[in-house]
Amino acid sequence: MAYQDSIHASAEPQRLPRVRAIGPRDLVDALAKGFDDFAAMPTHALFVSLIYPIAGLIIAIAVSGTNLLWLIYPMATGFALIGPVAAVGLYELSRRREQGLDTSWSHAFDLLQAKSFRSIAALGLVLLLLFGTWIATAQTIYWAYFGYAVPESVDGFVRQVLTTDAGHRMILVGNAVGFLFAVVAFAISVVAFPLLLDRRIGAAAAAATSIKAVARNPLTMALWGLIIAVALLLGSLPFFVGLAVVVPVLGHATWHLYRKVVVPDRAPREAEPPRPTEERYAADFPSVLFTGWGRRRP
Repeated sequence: MAYQDSIHASAEPQRLPRVRAIGPRDLVDALAKGFDDFAAMPTHALFVSLIYPIAGLIIAIAVSGTNLLWLIYPMATGFALIGPVAAVGLYELSRRREQGLDTSWSHAFDLLQAKSFRSIAALGLVLLLLFGTWIATAQTIYWAYFGYAVPESVDGFVRQVLTTDAGHRMILVGNAVGFLFAVVAFAISVVAFPLLLDRRIGAAAAAATSIKAVARNPLTMALWGLIIAVALLLGSLPFFVGLAVVVPVLGHATWHLYRKVVVPDRAPREAEPPRPTEERYAADFPSVLFTGWGRRRP
């Protein structure tokens, strides 16, 4: 399988893959197939997806002190912005199972040596920068409503946020801004990473195709985003442990969603074998006009 190495398309204009219109039934089918992949490869999926809850726990512990207490919620919710990167290995396993290839867990990391790695890393960096921008924005929103004072305790911080007008406004504004970040991340990545694994295409073109798919299916994709948000929320309770199941199911399902949305690329037609050289003689005329026969050169 050949891949494009950089975030840019080739020098010539690159035609984006075609996308289909899908409906809620397609989402249900994608989830069912995702769960089937998870049931068929539970050990492998758990091995990969444990990266997600472990990282989430590290983040929660790192900011549990009062100095950065207000960043727990933005980090916990914003971590979903880079979730598609963590699920790339799951897409690869689903792709291999679909093609009848070996699905041992080590193949989830084949992309580290793949030619597509640079494009995947480039798009992953975009999501990482988006995550960092969201955290900086959340920090600024907190300062705008409560200044630079550090909360004296966890209880005091909770009361400050939940029982004051400033806290209520901060929750409203923070969630609205966070929603915008989530929409951007979702739009550029919902089918981009599976596409990079499956096609010869650059990261920019993959992101553009993902946006094209969302624009073609706004309501269905909004429902898919809601399903992801609710599933991640439930999987985060308690202490992100449920993500060890939720993430692989969603990851495998995303691969099957990609298959439903993006029209498959036509396989290149095999070159026809060269025809044997034939010699034609005057004595063969006119029968050669009707039969096409001639005398093959030895």
